[in-house]
Amino acid sequence: MDVLSDLLHRARARNALVRQLIQRPPWSLTFADAPPLTVVATLGGHASIRLDDAGAAPVRLAAGDIALISGTSRYTIADGPSTPPQVVVHGGKKYVLDGGEAAGAHRSLAPRTYGDGLPGATIMLRGAYALRGDVGDRLLDMLPPLAVVPAGPRTRAALDLLATEVACDEPGQDAVLNRLLDLVLVLALRAWCARPQSAPPAWYRALADPAIGDALRLLHEDPAHRWTVAGLAAKVGMSRAAFAARFTSLVGRPPLTYLTGWRMTLAADLLRDTQDTIATVARKVGYEDAFAFSVAFKRARGVSPSVWRRQCADPGTMTGG
Repeated sequence: MDVLSDLLHRARARNALVRQLIQRPPWSLTFADAPPLTVVATLGGHASIRLDDAGAAPVRLAAGDIALISGTSRYTIADGPSTPPQVVVHGGKKYVLDGGEAAGAHRSLAPRTYGDGLPGATIMLRGAYALRGDVGDRLLDMLPPLAVVPAGPRTRAALDLLATEVACDEPGQDAVLNRLLDLVLVLALRAWCARPQSAPPAWYRALADPAIGDALRLLHEDPAHRWTVAGLAAKVGMSRAAFAARFTSLVGRPPLTYLTGWRMTLAADLLRDTQDTIATVARKVGYEDAFAFSVAFKRARGVSPSVWRRQCADPGTMTGG
């Protein structure tokens, strides 16, 4: 499994929420408790996105554009930057603001579809991901708070298929929608990372190298294996010295340092999300000796595994990182 696929698989807390909006201007929706990652796409018409807690200027979305929103707790999507706030979505409920013009306009039109459905409407898709833990943070580190991917033939085909399915209500529909949204997300991430002005993480760029990409895949497929630099080099058909130098140059850290960081990420989430003993967590991430694991974890996180677990149960006390 490649690194991006592994992050997407492990970071998912539950199924994503997919909704469609068909609304004639003027319209404005503010999401006051934004999820960790949101995918917004304009299928017809245009829209404006503003990150309300970032102080940045609104960004325009043309038909077929995709916006990836992360690291913000509140954002507004509207037909234009000058449209006053109308509806606030908070806690899964919609609240119409005083003076808003959308009191009766955001009605249900079909399964997962809302708006007025009138001629000349903007058509938008929104998918909200609930991500979890340190693995989710690694995924979000790929992106700025707002990344806009211009329309393209590959993303448009996926969006059209998602739009067709979002209004259906047939057996297995949630599974279909989640897989299609994942497809849109992966295509958008690829397109974003390929743009000259983007700055994807070093491991993502390293995936393009056949040998180092294979090595990263091996580390993610079996992080608990007792890997050595020589063993990895042999697996990808390189000498030990050449492999170590190329891996460090492309990924930004030596192979076993990268592996330790990934193991600590997995361990942090296991300590948070399971009742496994520290010894069990240690074995799951490749340490036969719980003491050696605890030393490595404290070096990486600043606190022992047991303290980390207690802090996760009481987030107000979190000090490690």
